[in-house]
Amino acid sequence: MHAVVLVGGFGTRLRPLTNTVPKSMLPVAHVPLIVRHIGQLERGGVDHVTLALGFLPEPFVEAFPDGRCGGVRLDYAIEPEPLDTAGAVRFAAEHAGIDETFVVTNGDVLTDLSIAELVATHRRHDAEATIHLIAVDDPSAFGVVEREPSGRIVRFVEKPAPGTEPSNLVNAGTYVLEPSVLARIPLGTPTSIERVTFPAVAADGRFYSLATDDYWIDAGRPELYLQANLDLVNGRRDEVCEPIAAGAVVAPDAVVDDSVVCAGARIEAGARVTRSVVLPAARVGPGAVVQDSIVAGTIGAGAELVRTVVGADAKIADGEQLRDARVPVG
Repeated sequence: MHAVVLVGGFGTRLRPLTNTVPKSMLPVAHVPLIVRHIGQLERGGVDHVTLALGFLPEPFVEAFPDGRCGGVRLDYAIEPEPLDTAGAVRFAAEHAGIDETFVVTNGDVLTDLSIAELVATHRRHDAEATIHLIAVDDPSAFGVVEREPSGRIVRFVEKPAPGTEPSNLVNAGTYVLEPSVLARIPLGTPTSIERVTFPAVAADGRFYSLATDDYWIDAGRPELYLQANLDLVNGRRDEVCEPIAAGAVVAPDAVVDDSVVCAGARIEAGARVTRSVVLPAARVGPGAVVQDSIVAGTIGAGAELVRTVVGADAKIADGEQLRDARVPVG
């Protein structure tokens, strides 16, 4: 089965980490997010993935020089201009010559969803489109559905105003589509699958859903990217990873608690790192304190960071104190 994975966004919410690295290439517990994402698709029966690319396509091509990720064949559809979600799906699907049922995923989602179960649901209902749903406490930031007991979606509302949501079931970013959906998308025109395409399919009565309580996270914001990493070292996932990678250098008297330290990172004497991610080539200086933060750059001696994101080119001065910051800004 073929899948289109949407990885062409600018990663604005994760800046400054994404100033030089696409968000789907950022590591999640020592493995690039996109590799984990494609691995989940492979376990569900996908054997061919087209990456829908726009911003910074080169790192993806360089990461998979033989055009494979595990047992999955890869190809790349590089948009000449941003086409939004539906436009990107049509561009990638036509680039790949897709002419049968296929899967679409948002590339910054990590989930334990059974792709095979979603496909089976789609086929059982003879649907034109089928979507994975997750229940959340605040659905106003997502695409929200109203559906029948059969799973047929009556209404799809993208980011409704708080208090107007038809349910707490939201778009979890994995879809099964028929090729007929592509004809609903204007060629070469930026179009939202959430705001335009899905409501049209729902109106025609062939939009179905599968709601699950599987592990699911959208790793596209700093606090959620951090959580996605920690979930793989603190026992929340079935897979449990080593918190400190081989190739990381951690001083004997440094303290690393509930954190991920990537290969090539360095944590020096007396430093304390708590609920944080220290990315490859980052350095935490002597006596520095890093809490609830993501570090890709250099932290000076005795500095203190809380809920702060430090980009790869940033250098935090000795003794500097930062809280709820992004460095560099913008």
